[in-house]
Amino acid sequence: MGSTGLAKVTASLHRNETPPWRQACVRSYGLRRVFYQIIAACCALLFGAMDPHFAIAETPLHVVALGDSLTAGFGLARLDWSVPEGTDAAIVELGANDMLRGIDPQVTRDALDAILARLAQRHIAIMLCGMKAAPNLGIDYGHAFERIYPELAAKYGAVFYPFFLDGAAAERALTQKDGVHPNAAGVAVIVRRILPAVQVLVARARAQKQS
Repeated sequence: MGSTGLAKVTASLHRNETPPWRQACVRSYGLRRVFYQIIAACCALLFGAMDPHFAIAETPLHVVALGDSLTAGFGLARLDWSVPEGTDAAIVELGANDMLRGIDPQVTRDALDAILARLAQRHIAIMLCGMKAAPNLGIDYGHAFERIYPELAAKYGAVFYPFFLDGAAAERALTQKDGVHPNAAGVAVIVRRILPAVQVLVARARAQKQS
C-alpha cells in the first residue's frame, strides 16, 4: 500500500465538456490506484450515462476526491494543496491505513474531524466514505474506529457511504492475491454500489452552488 502522496481526482462536469482527470500519484497496488479508479469511474458515469440533469447542466461542477496510502493525519496536512479554490464537492476516503497501523482511533477521528470542519467552513459539499476495522484488532478497537464515520458524517451533514469496499471485500473472485485490494471486477462492483451516493453529493453540490 506504499505510495509517495495523496491520491487526488478532480472532475469538471459540464455540458459539452469532457471531464479532465488529474492525479497526484500514479502508482498503486496491482491496479492503477484503486481509489482513483473508483471515483474517476463514478464521475465519468455521472457525466455521460446518468440522469440528464447530471450530465447536461448549465452550471459547471468541480469535484475533488481525496484518498491516500498513508493516514488521515497526512491527508489533513495536505488538505489545502489538495482542495483548490473553486471546489464544489469533496469525497473523503481516509483512515483505512490508520486502522491497519493500529493507530489510536481518537487520533484518526481528530484528523478527519478537522478535515471535514475545514471543508464545511468553505461551503464545500462533502461525502464521507467509511471503513471497517480488521477483526484481529479486537472488538473495542473495531467499535471505536467504525463509529468515527457515521458520527462525523452526522456532525457535518455529509453524504455518508458506510463502507468504501462494499461488495468486494473478502470476495476472493473480486480481490487480488492479498485478499484485500479489489481487482478490476471488484472495482466495477464498488463503482455500481457507490454511484447512488455520489449522485446525491453531485445534486447537493449543484443545489448549493445555484442557491
